[in-house]
Amino acid sequence: MTLVAGILLFVAGLLSGAINAVAGGGTFLTFGAMTLFGVPPIAANATSSIVQFPGYITSALAYRKEIAREWKPILILSAISLVGSLGGALLLLSLDNPSFKKLVPWLLLAATALFAAGPKLRPKVEKEHPPSSPVGILTQLVTSVYGGFFGAGMGIMMLASLGLATGGDYHRLNAIKNFLSIVIAAVAIVVFTAGGAISWLHAIIMLPGAGIGGYYGVWLAKRVPQKWMRYAVIAVGVFLAGYYFFKA
Repeated sequence: MTLVAGILLFVAGLLSGAINAVAGGGTFLTFGAMTLFGVPPIAANATSSIVQFPGYITSALAYRKEIAREWKPILILSAISLVGSLGGALLLLSLDNPSFKKLVPWLLLAATALFAAGPKLRPKVEKEHPPSSPVGILTQLVTSVYGGFFGAGMGIMMLASLGLATGGDYHRLNAIKNFLSIVIAAVAIVVFTAGGAISWLHAIIMLPGAGIGGYYGVWLAKRVPQKWMRYAVIAVGVFLAGYYFFKA
């Protein structure tokens, strides 16, 4: 790896942490940067899970009081998410790089469309109820399979599925989502590590950048309109989807 490549990967991690803090969608940058520098798509996807993981933890810590109050629905949904993430991660490892590469542009398009529609998918304030709805549980299972397989856009999907599964206001759902993101990512990371799919050199380079970006992203969020950050993420998603369609 050249010095220039290392610097650009660090910057990609930095920007992904900042974008996640402001609008979400940082996976587009980490995945895209690694593949553009020659990392096989499966390894790039798996390594992105490592890079984004610290941000999930800090986000959950910010909601620790809400999470403590919601331990019952979190326990049920964690079990569902664990099974789904395990299935998604194993499904990814069952593919070879050429097969996964053909799926990448479609996955990126779907994730970009989901990200663009994110504000409209935020659940309305509803009465809280136990996570016993078959439709809600099924959508959370599907979301966790997707998160284990390809994590971009997972947060938006999960807010929508949690609205069905357990209801409540946005902050309640966001707190549960942040904890479940840790579960989904942790299971995927264990599977990817056991399967030898993670590029640790790239992860080590980007992790400090992602941590710094996440910290200062809060400062950025107070000064840059969120819609412009969202537009930037959508532009990156569309560009990468077009790139992989061309390369397929």
